[in-house]
Amino acid sequence: MTEDHQYLPVLLNCKGRSCLIIGGGKVAERKAIHLLDVGASVHIVSPVLRSETLQRLANKNVLRWTKREYQADDLTGVFLVYAATDDSKLNLEIAANADRLGVLVNIASHGEKGTFITPAVLRRGRLTLAVSTSGAGPRAARDILQQLEEQFGPEYEEYLDFLYEMRTMIKQEVACKDARSRLLDKVYGIDLLGEIRLGGYEPWNADKMKQWIEINREE
Repeated sequence: MTEDHQYLPVLLNCKGRSCLIIGGGKVAERKAIHLLDVGASVHIVSPVLRSETLQRLANKNVLRWTKREYQADDLTGVFLVYAATDDSKLNLEIAANADRLGVLVNIASHGEKGTFITPAVLRRGRLTLAVSTSGAGPRAARDILQQLEEQFGPEYEEYLDFLYEMRTMIKQEVACKDARSRLLDKVYGIDLLGEIRLGGYEPWNADKMKQWIEINREE
């Protein structure tokens, strides 16, 4: 891999998948929390856990902790691995082992040596915004994300829930593909965000959605 990377942006479905973290410090803590948030099965291998959060999660069996040094066969059956130790040489060894097995690997100490990096992320319910500078500077990514937080406020969570439910309803109620497309265009024209921001929005129930569809499908 060259130093000038062009990464492919993807969203991975980690739900129920075995995800390994080598290391027990603050970096490992951040990675574990992100993985748990998306439903991954998290396994940490480290002689010690230097994070109270990780200790608490391990004690509650929210994640699995193997209390020892890393071994190459820890990678067997793993979907992805974070090499998050304080030992740069060990991190590179983990990466080499993972690469041979075709396991996705992120290296805390040498991001460019891994097969993936993790961007700064903003979530608003169904909305996921990811920002990466491809290693140029995490601080810059956080600054950009902060600007996006101001632009895409909490109202987007309710807005996108409405769009999802309305789109699902239209697909159920309208057989004609062209008619569905026309209705969806009209849905996007509803100033729902404005109503939510002003506090005047009342959630639509199924009957109201069906009524709207019947009125607008005939226009």
